[in-house]
Amino acid sequence: QVQLVESGGGSVQAGGSLRLSCAASGSTYSSRCMGWFRQVPGKEREGVATMDTGSGSTYYAESVKGRFTVSHDNAKNTLYLQMNGLKPEDTGTYYCGAGPRCSTRVSLMASPLIAWGQGTQVTVSS
Repeated sequence: QVQLVESGGGSVQAGGSLRLSCAASGSTYSSRCMGWFRQVPGKEREGVATMDTGSGSTYYAESVKGRFTVSHDNAKNTLYLQMNGLKPEDTGTYYCGAGPRCSTRVSLMASPLIAWGQGTQVTVSS
């Protein structure tokens, strides 16, 4: 099993930046793929970005390409999401997920993931 703890959320104005962190502990097999997802009330959780921590391959939702960057510190088994150029539509609760593999299809980012953090709130004001 793997446990995930997110941190780094907060409130910023449009155009600002935030960096989220997700510390993983437990099974490294089950955290081969790690990623970020977000959800707003009344909507389904959507994939933001995932990373195969073994190969370094990354996958991004179209809405965040060029603005968000996902990275991983192998020594700490911590996933980061650097968010620049934030927009009000980026507001939501951001969750970290982990699983044994990543989907190569952005629309199916969440499918292989088996563990989730509790979420951290990001609020972007206009």
